[in-house]
Amino acid sequence: MRDLGDDGRWYALFVLTGEEDHVKERLEYRFKNSKLRFIVPKRKLMERKDGKWEEKIRTILPGYILVNGYIGVEEYYLLMGTPGLLNVLKDAYEPLEIPEKDIEVLKKLICNGEVIEHSSVLVESGKVVVVDGPLLGLEGLIQSIDKRKGRAKVRLNFACEPRLVDLSIFIIQSV
Repeated sequence: MRDLGDDGRWYALFVLTGEEDHVKERLEYRFKNSKLRFIVPKRKLMERKDGKWEEKIRTILPGYILVNGYIGVEEYYLLMGTPGLLNVLKDAYEPLEIPEKDIEVLKKLICNGEVIEHSSVLVESGKVVVVDGPLLGLEGLIQSIDKRKGRAKVRLNFACEPRLVDLSIFIIQSV
């Protein structure tokens, strides 16, 4: 699968929560001859159910699909006719372009496809050091660590609004 590139502008679409993948398929079919790319950022999480750990894939931004490319008038009206699509994130008059600085962190996290993999961390005297994985070099964005669940709360900006997102980590050593 291709990684997130720099093919123009970035936009966000509001969709029904839980329907992101279905709407993405419809959009890819409608825009198969277009330069628009549709991305549903996801993450791998370890979840415990009935005493057993299972790996699950969950959406990072429930209810959103990211669009890479240029949305003109024709593309806008074609988008709005898609079942399951509620609206395009927009300012007063036109689709709102997501600032590059907000997308930059997502592009670093999602380097191989749309799924953020696990990161390996070392916790020393309350300081977190990322050894391997997508969080490597992004230690400053980690707000807290939940050792029991194996998750890190990471601060992301999306459309100029801060959000806390849980990402999966493997704790190598805790001192």
